[in-house]
Amino acid sequence: MSEIFFRTGEATVLAAEGQYTDAMPEVLIGSVRGPAGTAFASMMGQVQGHTRMFVVRDLNQLVRPATMMTTKATIHDAAYVELLGGVVQAATGDAIVDCVIEGILPKDGLDEICMIVMIWLDPRCAEDPNLDRKDLYRTNYEATKLAIARALKGEPTIDELIANRRTVKHYALEDVIDYDA
Repeated sequence: MSEIFFRTGEATVLAAEGQYTDAMPEVLIGSVRGPAGTAFASMMGQVQGHTRMFVVRDLNQLVRPATMMTTKATIHDAAYVELLGGVVQAATGDAIVDCVIEGILPKDGLDEICMIVMIWLDPRCAEDPNLDRKDLYRTNYEATKLAIARALKGEPTIDELIANRRTVKHYALEDVIDYDA
């Protein structure tokens, strides 16, 4: 996989009832020699409120391909950081390794590619005394695998997007736009 390439993917896996554990990762996969590699290297510094970190499965277990994760929500407290750098990071790392095991990511040439994963972690998770950490793991694991697979398959295709233009509606626009008009 030595050619320069650039792939994007996303997925949403919804939480169990009563939880704030929806996962919505957005993934960039590309060659370390191309724009993805440049973006990856540029993320090495920190930005206040948006922690960036390598994805590790546990201590001394940096995943391959090298993957950087960052948040889509601003971090306000240590409890959020603990969830992000704990359960969510572990789920993301496990999903990446399983993508290699299952052939979604090719084992050969892993050092030639890198990934950036933008993580959605609802700030209410850190405040929820009844947080289901197993569900937080499940949603992030499943969504990460799905986002990676979609990125590498180029899904959805432009033909799918055109075909469902009038039938798929963004949830935030249900009361705003009448797609049937």
